[in-house]
Formats: sequence, structure tokens, C-alpha cells
Amino acid sequence: MVKLQFFKTEDFAGVNYTLDETQLQYTSSAANALKRINDRNAGLEFPVTIFDTEIPVGFFTLDFGGDKMELTDNPNSVLLRSLSINPEMQGKGIGKAAMIRIDDFIREHFRDCHEIVLAVNQNNVFAYRLYEKVGYRYEGKIRIGRSGPQYLMSKYI
Repeated sequence: MVKLQFFKTEDFAGVNYTLDETQLQYTSSAANALKRINDRNAGLEFPVTIFDTEIPVGFFTLDFGGDKMELTDNPNSVLLRSLSINPEMQGKGIGKAAMIRIDDFIREHFRDCHEIVLAVNQNNVFAYRLYEKVGYRYEGKIRIGRSGPQYLMSKYI
């Protein structure tokens, strides 16, 4: 069963997996995301571990900082960042299950948050389709990211 919990230091060994070059074009490693939080987003960005039957298998962050305002004008929103699943565990529905559980996780821990926003690279078709399946909408907005054009997607919760 997939569950989400705020990241703890002891989770690091389980989320410190290696992503291939293609995946690193589209997301950040957990180590890099944690460094970003420590360097500039402490208190505004929250790391979350994805578990599959008590084993850490994935990672993402919820960023309440100013970067989200590039994607929305809603101050009661959060930017979903750095989502990844251990490559050895991909293809088992863990990412989809985690994306479905994010809504309740945010409602439980961040009651004032009413919208989740994210940016997905246009070439990352698999991720785009996953986000669509779990209720994210693309309304025609694009921005240029570090690896090219990105679709801006959102979901009201």
C-alpha cells in the first residue's frame, strides 16, 4: 500500500536512488531537492517520502514559496516539485497512487491550500498523461524550463 509521510533523515537511504539522464532532465534527485530547501526554501518547501509497504520508494516536495506564482495567481496554492520514483519500482502504479494520495495529504497538513500546480516538460509524455489521469488540467499556459518548454498544470482540491 502506498502512503505519504513528511521526509525524515532516516528515509534518505531509500530515496537516494540514481535516476537516468533522461529522468534527470525532468526532475531533481532527492539530494538536490533537499539541498535547494536548505539553501533557499527552508520553512516554505516540505519534502515528502513515498512509501510502498513501509519501504521508501519515492520522493517529492511541496513548495509554498514564491516560485509557485509563476504558475498561478492563487496565493493558497502549492507547487509540486521534484517528483520521482525509484527506477527499480517504476511501472508498478506507485507514482499514480502517490499522486492520488497527495490531495488528502495536503488537505490534512495544509488546510488553507486549495490548488496544486506543477510544470511538466512537453517531452515527458508519460508524466503528462499520468497527471491528466489523476485530475490535473492543462489550460494552454507554457513556460520555458531548464530542459525546454513545460506545460503548466493545476488541480483544485
